[in-house]
Amino acid sequence: MNAALKPIPPSSTLDAEKLALLNRLTAGLAPADLYWIAAYSAAQAARLPAHAGLAVVGEPATTPAVEPVERLSIVYGSQTGNSRRVAEQLAERAQAAGLPVRLLRAGAYPLRELAQERYLVVVISSQGDGDPPDDAIGFFEFVAGKRAPKLPQLKFAVLGLGDSSYPKYCAVSRELDARLTALGGTRFVELGEADVDFETVAATWSARTLETAREALSGSGAPARHASPLHAVAAPPRPLHARERPFAAAVLENQRIVSRDSARDLRHVELSLEGSGLRYEAGDAIGVWPRNPPQLVEQWLSALKLDGAAEIEHDGRRLPLARWLGQERELTRLSRPLVAAQAAASGSGELQRLLQPEQRDAFAALLAGHQPIDLLRRFPVAWEPAQLLAALRPLTPRLYSIASSPALVGQDEVHLTVAVVEYIAHGSAHVGAASAFLAGAGDDVRVPVFVESNERFRLPADGSRDVIMIGPGTGVAPFRAFVQERQATGAGGRNWLFFGNRHFQQDFLYQVEWQEALRSGALDRLDLAFSRDSASKVYVQQRLREQGRELYAWLREGAHLYVCGDATHMARDVHEALVYIIASHGGLSIEDADSWLGELLQQGRYARDIY
Repeated sequence: MNAALKPIPPSSTLDAEKLALLNRLTAGLAPADLYWIAAYSAAQAARLPAHAGLAVVGEPATTPAVEPVERLSIVYGSQTGNSRRVAEQLAERAQAAGLPVRLLRAGAYPLRELAQERYLVVVISSQGDGDPPDDAIGFFEFVAGKRAPKLPQLKFAVLGLGDSSYPKYCAVSRELDARLTALGGTRFVELGEADVDFETVAATWSARTLETAREALSGSGAPARHASPLHAVAAPPRPLHARERPFAAAVLENQRIVSRDSARDLRHVELSLEGSGLRYEAGDAIGVWPRNPPQLVEQWLSALKLDGAAEIEHDGRRLPLARWLGQERELTRLSRPLVAAQAAASGSGELQRLLQPEQRDAFAALLAGHQPIDLLRRFPVAWEPAQLLAALRPLTPRLYSIASSPALVGQDEVHLTVAVVEYIAHGSAHVGAASAFLAGAGDDVRVPVFVESNERFRLPADGSRDVIMIGPGTGVAPFRAFVQERQATGAGGRNWLFFGNRHFQQDFLYQVEWQEALRSGALDRLDLAFSRDSASKVYVQQRLREQGRELYAWLREGAHLYVCGDATHMARDVHEALVYIIASHGGLSIEDADSWLGELLQQGRYARDIY
């Protein structure tokens, strides 16, 4: 049960069984879900006769029709939290302006109400190959499908968040915008598209949306926001420290958790949150604001023949160039806008060709195999400092799945599992900004952090449910938190972990802890896959297939399924393996098995934390 949620007190009209069901339903729910339930219940009660809550003999039970409501509904679909944050900020501003407004996750949106919507705002991200976030799949498929109603009364606005480096940039938002129009809806604000550095575009679009919504709703005779609980906004109160106001966390522990002869560096990092006021749950992530390695900054200054001490003005701020590069600009991630700027400034025909749509595979290889410093050296440009800063993206935080449960370690500390990015390419050493920063963090370093809530990735509220966890590599981090949480809270359900990495002897992460969990009963099953220990590579998806019959039996009995790790290959391969298992052992076609797994996703029994 959510520690912040008290059990529902006794009621004069609800018997003990109904109260127990209600407590089970609400336990562990996110604030947005609780607000929605309260708003919906209040709306239903308002439509029923005054005596409807009593047992009236002979009166037939009826389900009142949903009537059109003049309000602003804001729906968000978010994989990493950015769309949620934009939607929450818009909802807060709308509520402050006196507008009747409600805020909903796409996965919690009551689809039958779409036909009655008058003013709808959708803030949604695109991930992978133009796919919707996991929690928005049902909403997206409903709107795109045959069951979607005609919407001649609807005024809508869509904002898409994406990464222009990918071919299907903002594909989900574009499709939603076009589909809502095809269903008869009318845009009250044009489609907005925001790149990785989304804040400026999102703020401008939100201001325009709010102004238009204010004019529309003010003229519609819509009631003030206090007229009914139906208009409550489900945005949680802002903590003292957040993405824009990170907490400077002290390092409690920073140790390698691979063998000395391992070619890779993987670390267990413990940070102090004491005095921060930050609160997290198992399944959440920590956002880390990194600093670029000083040696990388020096390489940039040397390659460009620029003075790091020179004061440069940009976006109304004046800082030394070395500080701009070290703390304010993205230096390790190559992006389409930077490649385009480098191509234009250098006049390189090769770069220009790579930017063409038919070169998507070659461009993807460029992004995967190069850092910006490689392009600076290969296609020299005499950048002016101000032009360089304009071409570079702002530095963004990195998210790390939390590897600890506050039920065990308390809220004053948090644990991370970090794979340090370091490799040789194009004749020089390369590192990742955040992982290098964390790897070098010692007693004298403060790490700027914030909590990124992940309401889609929660343990079942019913502790008697079984859980299946699939987490190769550092994807095992949240499952360390899950096992700790289940043990600390006395959850009675079984726990099954699939873990994979390269070598048993070198990088079996948290090996001693898993062995102890098996001995104590905190972990019921552990299946391992070490890909480089045999002539033929073995991955977790193969172990899933081997245990398919038992795994399917667990799912049929109500188990919750979790996947964490690489989105590019692992998540797709695991999903395909799960579909195969369900089809093989459930006697279903591949299409029906995929639909069955999709239903688990919509029910919250199949959750993915992929990156």
